[in-house]
Amino acid sequence: MILPPKASEPTMYFIGVTTTQSSIMKLFPLWARELGLKDAVIKGIDIEIHADNEKYRDCVQFIKDDPLSLGALVTTHKIDLYHAAEDIFDYLDPYAAMFDEISSISKKSGNLEGYAKDPISSGLAMESFIPDNYWNDYGGEVLIMGAGGSALAISSYLTEKKHGSNVPAKIIISNRSEQRLASAERLLSKIDTDVQFEYRLCPNASDNDGLVSGLTPYSLVINATGLGKDRPGSPLTDACEFPEHGLVWELNYRGALDFMHQAQRQMERKQLHVEDGWIYFIHGWTQVIAEVFHTEIKGDKFTALEKIAMDLRMTKS
Repeated sequence: MILPPKASEPTMYFIGVTTTQSSIMKLFPLWARELGLKDAVIKGIDIEIHADNEKYRDCVQFIKDDPLSLGALVTTHKIDLYHAAEDIFDYLDPYAAMFDEISSISKKSGNLEGYAKDPISSGLAMESFIPDNYWNDYGGEVLIMGAGGSALAISSYLTEKKHGSNVPAKIIISNRSEQRLASAERLLSKIDTDVQFEYRLCPNASDNDGLVSGLTPYSLVINATGLGKDRPGSPLTDACEFPEHGLVWELNYRGALDFMHQAQRQMERKQLHVEDGWIYFIHGWTQVIAEVFHTEIKGDKFTALEKIAMDLRMTKS
């Protein structure tokens, strides 16, 4: 990790693994202009996966101490950064405290604040492709492959009390690390819900294949592992069979996207709906930008930013 020099203009950071490859580097200046964020810039800070605690602490302390470093969006490192640097923050929102993760860093009245925005942004993304009353109508289950911050956020949203009886029949979380799986179980046990959770250790892709084949029709299958973006591969083998009429959500929007392509090859035969992570990406970033720059991004303003993002994506494809 190489920390940037002291900021000379209002700066938001992107703390990730391969930040230069992200669309946000081209998108942020366009959004900033639309939002009237004069002179605001974005800079990436690349940290290797599961880095030493001191790297996370140095990064957070730099943002806290530098006046024009206004905040950051955190991907991949959300849980590790929380555990390494929790004490540096002056305020943590309830989601951050509940799930031991930080996806948004901002400042208010001289205080450094940490938020877990994914329960909100993942919910907004799911509302864009999961039909109303879907779980009541079809009784499907959910399989989330990966037990990191996204899995916690999605599980939290799907089991919120506001949904009433419109919740999945079951939520299964798989992971190849026993330690991360146990952590997810501990954190999700704090949720007050009647939805049944299962936690499965799946060190090999073929283990996940077995879980997918056991799902009922109309179930939702999610790749929350990072495979296909920061690391090559898929959590499934090419022999995997998706559930009939299923929903398939690839949380990644860039990279090889092997998981998404596996699902697309079965779209017609299994009558699948396949979604990538683009809308999740837009909601995730706009939620954090709103927090960092203390501005509201809703309604027509969000629609304008979404159009800018879609236009940029079309020019790249």
